[in-house]
Order: sequence, then C-alpha cells, then structure tokens
Amino acid sequence: MESSPDKRKLSNLSIDSIYLAPSILAADFANLTQDIISAENTSIDMFHIDIMDGHFVPNLSIGPGVVQSIRPISNLPFDVHLMLDNPLNFVKPFADAGANNITFHYESNDSIIETIDVIKKTGCSVGISLKPDTEENEILPYLDLVDLVLVMTVEPGFGGQKFRYDMIRKIKMIRNHIREKNLNVHLQVDGGIDIKTGKQVIDAGSNILVAGTSLFKNESGLKNAALEFEKLMISYSKTII
Repeated sequence: MESSPDKRKLSNLSIDSIYLAPSILAADFANLTQDIISAENTSIDMFHIDIMDGHFVPNLSIGPGVVQSIRPISNLPFDVHLMLDNPLNFVKPFADAGANNITFHYESNDSIIETIDVIKKTGCSVGISLKPDTEENEILPYLDLVDLVLVMTVEPGFGGQKFRYDMIRKIKMIRNHIREKNLNVHLQVDGGIDIKTGKQVIDAGSNILVAGTSLFKNESGLKNAALEFEKLMISYSKTII
C-alpha cells in the first residue's frame, strides 16, 4: 500500500534513528528507473535528490519533470536538495513534483525566513544547508524553524569528492546545539560518505547519511554496499546517544 505524502515527510521520522539516503546524482541516468528500484530493494530509507542551477554551484542536474517521472516508482521519501541561487522560484514546482522534504542553502539569495515559510506551506518538511566555509553559528537562529540541517562535507556541485575531515567539528557543534535546545531536528551529512567516514559522522552526531558514489558506483555492487551500511547502522543500535 502506498504511504501518504504527509507520512513521508522527514519530520515524521525519529531523530533517534540513523537513516541512509542514496544520492541519485551518482546513479546511471540511462537506467535511472532500474537503479531506483534496485536501491529501494535494499535497506535504504529515502532518496536524496540534488538540484543544481549552474550558478549557485558550477554544475547542472535535473528539474521537476524528472522528479515527477520517478515519483511513481518509489514509496520512499524524496529528500530534495536545492543548490540554487533563488530557491523560492522552485519550491512549489518540486513540491508538486513529489518532494517530501525540501532543503535550501543558507548562502542562497532569497530570504531565509520566507523560504522556510513557503516550504512549510507546501506540506513538505524543511531543511537548511550550509557549505563547508559557512560557520555553524550562521544557521543557529533558524534551528527551531527547520526539520533538518544538512552539513556539506565537500564543496557542493559535483559527486565523488573526498570527505573534508575538518567538518567533523561543525557536525559535533550543531548536534550539541540541537541537544541543548531539545529540538526535533535531523542532522544530515553529504559529501564523501562511505563506511569509514559514515562511522565518523555518526560518532559526531549525524543521523542521516547521504551516500552516492559509495553506493551506486561501488565495485561490489549496490546491494552489497547497502548491506555494509546496514551493518554499520545496526552496530549503533539505530540510536544516537
């Protein structure tokens, strides 16, 4: 039975569990349907969908039409990450296309408060992301207004980059602020995530791991790669302490 869109919002998922979100940016776009079906037949929890405009980041990806075309294939949450100069222009198109969570960047040109408000009005949960060079203090005033914080552990725009270990401190600091304020906010990490770095970001306080290359382009295959992530998550008893 298909789950309702409302139940797929990330705000309805426990922040005390660890989740795996394959980034379809690393999938084979010539066989995207099959890659999504193959991923959904593993232990993944949601799909992470990167949207790039060629301005905010030096690359282009997909538009609402692609999201709409793959929405019937999956019952899992669609976690849409807007790497755009003006995310306000695209909130409604992606919500209408089937997004369940929409994350935008602190560094974008639009009003942060207005963007949060518009996303919530679509019925989607809302995330705020920060680039590696943005200090965590910049997003602290908005922590109680969002459902998710996304820490980029690479410079956004391209898949397959190496994990920046200096971001571990930032992850820890944001997790501490979430705990201190007793907020129901997920802490997501994206960029260079594999089994080794995945363990480190969980230790630092992340509970949603975005993985692209290490899943879709893994030499052992997607199924075996997802199984290794599942073992990692089970080893933490699915709980952030």
